[in-house]
Amino acid sequence: MKQMIIEGNHPLTGTIHIGGAKNSAVALIPASILANGVSTIQNVPNISDRDALIDILKILNCEVKVDKDVLKIDTRNLKNALIDEEHSKKLRASYYFMGALLGREKYVEIYIPGGCNIGARPIDIHIDGFKALGAKVTIEGNKYILEADKLIGTDIYLRFQSVGATINLMLASVLAEGKTVIHNAAKEAEIENIADYLISMGAKIEGAGTDEITITGVKNLHEGKIRVLPDRIEAGTYIILGALVGKNLCIKDIYPKHLEALTSKLKDMGSDITINKDNIVISKVESLLPTNIKTLVYPGFPTDIGQPMAVLLTQANGTSLFEETIWENRMGHVPSLNKMGANITVKGTSSMTIGPSKLHGCEVVATDLRGGSALVLAGLTATGTTIINDVEHILRGYEDIEEKLTKVGAKIKIKEI
Repeated sequence: MKQMIIEGNHPLTGTIHIGGAKNSAVALIPASILANGVSTIQNVPNISDRDALIDILKILNCEVKVDKDVLKIDTRNLKNALIDEEHSKKLRASYYFMGALLGREKYVEIYIPGGCNIGARPIDIHIDGFKALGAKVTIEGNKYILEADKLIGTDIYLRFQSVGATINLMLASVLAEGKTVIHNAAKEAEIENIADYLISMGAKIEGAGTDEITITGVKNLHEGKIRVLPDRIEAGTYIILGALVGKNLCIKDIYPKHLEALTSKLKDMGSDITINKDNIVISKVESLLPTNIKTLVYPGFPTDIGQPMAVLLTQANGTSLFEETIWENRMGHVPSLNKMGANITVKGTSSMTIGPSKLHGCEVVATDLRGGSALVLAGLTATGTTIINDVEHILRGYEDIEEKLTKVGAKIKIKEI
């Protein structure tokens, strides 16, 4: 078990370099098994979710070579095997092996995926799509068995713009017979990244990044190559940090277009923010305006940025309202923030924050990945020392967080307890 200790209230200046997107990398790695060869993924973030997926690849008898931020994945000797509960429950993204194995092997055995406890995360949209392609699905307790003699392309209508379902159905469809059209598809930039990887392998995909994706099945895929796009959630977290305690803090190696929902809110609040071609420079201001936020599917305000943003709302001069529309349990960070001095009232999936609040360090617990990142931001803003327990949640999605923050002036360390 790990613990993070933060001495807060120090101005942060310098440059934070953003790594590859967690939400893209965790789909690209399972997608690799669709190709029969040695595929290369560059700019892979050094996070625990990466390691958990590599462990699953080894269960499937794939060879993985890691060289800094580059993965080479050899799937030529793949052997289909049960993905057991111990490995699948470590992260939600283990479910991408459903679509990938179904596409390549036409048979999958996997236990229901794990991940953060941010609400009910049913995979019925995925399952309905697999069935539409011709798969038979059997559920035995927590184990799913998916099998098909063959997959046949069809029209699939998603009742919700689910990122996971969109990606999983792309993975299952690229080797299906005929044409598959995913209607009401999610439009996140990460989906374009996955599509580009599959296209590099020989897949035929059109419309990724729009709400209608067309996949024309091919007979086989060859080795591919891709670079993971910058992590807009990591970038957004550190941009918010800059608004809290930054002094010309530069967030570099980003695509500003992917962050427009956040940066427009920061401008509305009166933040000192400068947007450049591949970086954003941001500084703390003496007075921030309150604002109202509603999370939405891309390109709306990202649900994964909502919890870090909650910390900034505690420093705004007035009342801010926040509404979460994606997950029903995104408020796990609130008790810890209130313990640190925030004034946040929760009702269902909405909250009201009255600020500004003077935050003070204390001992808190990270309940999930993004809630944990909110506590890091609060600890760096607060006076005194903050101790965060269950830091493993945070390490799932933020690579080298201790090193990156220390380089810009933070007093932070992670230790085993």
